[in-house]
Amino acid sequence: MSVESRKPLSVVAVVGSLHAPSKTAVLVDAILSEVGNTLPIDSHVVRISELGPSFAGTLLRSDLPAAVEAELARIEQADLLIVASPVYRASFTGLLKHLFDFVDQYALIDTPVLLAASGGSERHSLILEHQLRPLFGFFQALTLPLGIYAHDSEFTDYRVTNPLLTDRIANAVRRGLPLVRSSIHERDRALAPTSAGKVVL
Repeated sequence: MSVESRKPLSVVAVVGSLHAPSKTAVLVDAILSEVGNTLPIDSHVVRISELGPSFAGTLLRSDLPAAVEAELARIEQADLLIVASPVYRASFTGLLKHLFDFVDQYALIDTPVLLAASGGSERHSLILEHQLRPLFGFFQALTLPLGIYAHDSEFTDYRVTNPLLTDRIANAVRRGLPLVRSSIHERDRALAPTSAGKVVL
């Protein structure tokens, strides 16, 4: 079954910014728009700026409020994750990490993840490779080949205004979607019943 013939792609974006409005959130909106222009999606955005106070002091998943548990379930069941953070103290935000501390360590195996980040200058662009990619390597997720880093000068009044950033977003999506399609095809094939009523593995 192809991505185009199945239900819309479930895309969950996690915005690690602690503030609103946020350039990181604007970057995520632009990525979602590009993905949605390519194929049908059912998108949902998890905003740490809104959700953070609900779990900041929680140590165990069993103690989380229902609203946070619902967001974790969305993350764990997504066809595609988009995870973005502002650069904060040379890394991603602590609350973003704390949220993923609650995610089941096996729930994201082979889940495609598009990484993104924003920062004050180009000097922080390696956050994608040195911070975010190792986190999702732990989860055995399928991090897509190209991440997207954006710096402050590429935005004006919380809008993407640099055409080079727009091109990088388009290129990352173009390069990543074949892997997303392949991942979903393999999952659908594994779950498809045979004529004998068994599951194909």
